[in-house]
Amino acid sequence: MQLCANKLDKKDFFGKSDPFLVFYRSNEDGTFTICHKTEVVKNTLNPVWQPFSIPVRALCNGDYDRTVKIDVYDWDRDGSHDFIGEFTTSYRELSKAQNQFTVYEVLNPRKKCKKKKYVNSGTVTLLSFSVDSEFTFVDYIKGGTQLNFTVAIDFTASNGNPLQPTSLHYMSPYQLSAYAMALKAVGEIIQDYDSDKLFPAYGFGAKLPPEGRISHQFPLNNNDEDPNCAGIEGVLESYFQSLRTVQLYGPTYFAPVINQVARAAAKISDGSQYYVLLIITDGVISDMTQTKEAIVSASSLPMSIIIVGVGPAMFEAMEELDGDDVRVSSRGRYAERDIVQFVPFRDYVDRSGNHVLSMARLAKDVLAEIPEQLLSYMRTRDIQPRPPPPPNPSPTPAPEQP
Repeated sequence: MQLCANKLDKKDFFGKSDPFLVFYRSNEDGTFTICHKTEVVKNTLNPVWQPFSIPVRALCNGDYDRTVKIDVYDWDRDGSHDFIGEFTTSYRELSKAQNQFTVYEVLNPRKKCKKKKYVNSGTVTLLSFSVDSEFTFVDYIKGGTQLNFTVAIDFTASNGNPLQPTSLHYMSPYQLSAYAMALKAVGEIIQDYDSDKLFPAYGFGAKLPPEGRISHQFPLNNNDEDPNCAGIEGVLESYFQSLRTVQLYGPTYFAPVINQVARAAAKISDGSQYYVLLIITDGVISDMTQTKEAIVSASSLPMSIIIVGVGPAMFEAMEELDGDDVRVSSRGRYAERDIVQFVPFRDYVDRSGNHVLSMARLAKDVLAEIPEQLLSYMRTRDIQPRPPPPPNPSPTPAPEQP
């Protein structure tokens, strides 16, 4: 909304006034809570304030007839702002102003009591008022948006020989490896948002039998035609099977698998599908330039990338790809949105052995940015959620035959 005022009381000795507005939401117990302050407009009795946005919830807690009180003050440098006057309205009344200017009298109760001829301390006019719906992640999920979850696992030699206990891929009969724990923790949460529970799962950086070809995106289930695994258990099963058959090698290339998911995401732009790629790696990356290029290109697609770093590396390259501090760029082109979330697995290893709790924390932090990343894509493309499908009515029993 945007407001202006006319002929406000002069409060400053050497100038006019420096007016600003304070909005209050009324509470159930009759008290008021500040919910917005405008900027100060200096040295005028006829200020025009900048347009501003406020959540309806903050203004009236969803009660359209609840009183909204607005105080007009004259700003003073020492913080003892002078009260000019007040008026009250409601969300419902403000919303009527979409078609007409609404003028409010600014009244100062103390002046009104003292002066017989007192009329008002000026007027405030509502110049414009509009309401936009802000959709949530849940609105899109309810409307049928599907999350498509793809897994990519680092099979490079820097992880160590899987048969040795020092390896990050060590297949102990007693506990899961860091890779398997990270995959299980994140996958078990995200699979609930994927209706078919079929996950394409790839490995990168290994030599494949029989001829020893190096691959940077081989299907863990060894099926080039259909890389889907059934549920997270299916992904884990294929991962263990691959560890037994491929040779860990190198180098570590992220770009091929990012580009593969990006090609799938590029085919769908109507908001019905959103792609999430989980990369689990020891963080020693060999194609940083190509990976940045792939991320910048993918940032305009319905896609997010989660990187979980396992092992003792410093992960500076992964932090750079995360782009929280500096937006990822490639050849002068910046990522349209932040689509990468990186977390180091070691921050979640519970020394007390409470794996359930620590893996729940890992999943929470890893997935924390996905809703906002999905919303940022939908907003930039002006895609609204579809209405949720009506609940299935219970079937009417057929009339009994005589």
